[in-house]
Amino acid sequence: MSEGCGWVQPMSAIHAEGLVKVFPSRSGEVRALDGVDLDVPAGTVLGLLGPNGAGKTTTVRILTTLLTPDAGTATVHGIDVARDPQAVRRSIGLSGQYAAVDEYLTGRENLLMIGRLYHLGGAAARQRAGELLEEFDLVDAADRPTKTYSGGMRRRLDLAGALVARPPIIFLDEPTTGLDPRSRLALWDVIEGLVRAGTTVLLTTQYLDEADKLADSIAVVDRGRVIARGTSDALKAQMGGERLVVTVDHGQVETGRAVLQGLADGAVEVEEHTRTLVAPVAGGSTALIDAVRAFDEAGVRVLDLGMRRPTLDDVFLQLTGHHAEPTDAADGPEAPATTGARGASR
Repeated sequence: MSEGCGWVQPMSAIHAEGLVKVFPSRSGEVRALDGVDLDVPAGTVLGLLGPNGAGKTTTVRILTTLLTPDAGTATVHGIDVARDPQAVRRSIGLSGQYAAVDEYLTGRENLLMIGRLYHLGGAAARQRAGELLEEFDLVDAADRPTKTYSGGMRRRLDLAGALVARPPIIFLDEPTTGLDPRSRLALWDVIEGLVRAGTTVLLTTQYLDEADKLADSIAVVDRGRVIARGTSDALKAQMGGERLVVTVDHGQVETGRAVLQGLADGAVEVEEHTRTLVAPVAGGSTALIDAVRAFDEAGVRVLDLGMRRPTLDDVFLQLTGHHAEPTDAADGPEAPATTGARGASR
């Protein structure tokens, strides 16, 4: 729990059972959520992964009271999201996929406005705004209109806004979209600091290294359902074995694939643009030696060869049928969320 906030976390900070959401479409109906169950213990990070249109953003919008479920129940901070949305909003912070800042206000004025919406009081709002401008490296631009900010700067300001009132629960919907690598790492540090202080975080992302780094547990969503859940290590362990990774010379991808398929414990994945072949194998160093011999006998020139453990990308590929592709497009057919979903009392 953050100092001075006066909130006490329930054992399950976020809990959902059987969430269903249906949207009309020209062809009839689209079932964006089809019975989503989630449970996020207080003070932990849940990484919500899934392909575009899987239902991640729809789930976040229901849990943050921007949408009403058609069926199922959900509580946030022990409060039913449908029965008492105002109380839920007072307990949460939200940063969506697009920066919700007023471009005609300065960065400082944006944060002061959010502080007033939270009823912090003038002095407290000014102090908090100063702290966040420093934390997100926006001090030099604090008194410039945000329409002059770069995309990454707006993103950082939006994230700062979600933290003004030190809410016990934070929803981050693809929070590092549009950030450069340095800013991404800085944001990871901020999130880890929040969790150390007791904050609960629900994080949607398609950057699998982000989920690997930050999430205590992961739920993979596809076609409106949770199809797998567990820790990153547990999900990787379900893949079994190791991966043999081979880069071959120009014009030898298909021959190399056929050779590797004879050694593999499953399908060989081909990355055409890099001429890289990836396959699950057993036997460790023995499999590596066997591969060298087989490629040599087939006359395939190997440019690089090695072994690695399964990654979250392997898990994602096996579960959903394709790799994760980072994007800043919202999933599902729902209408854009209204602005100002910071959690402040309206």
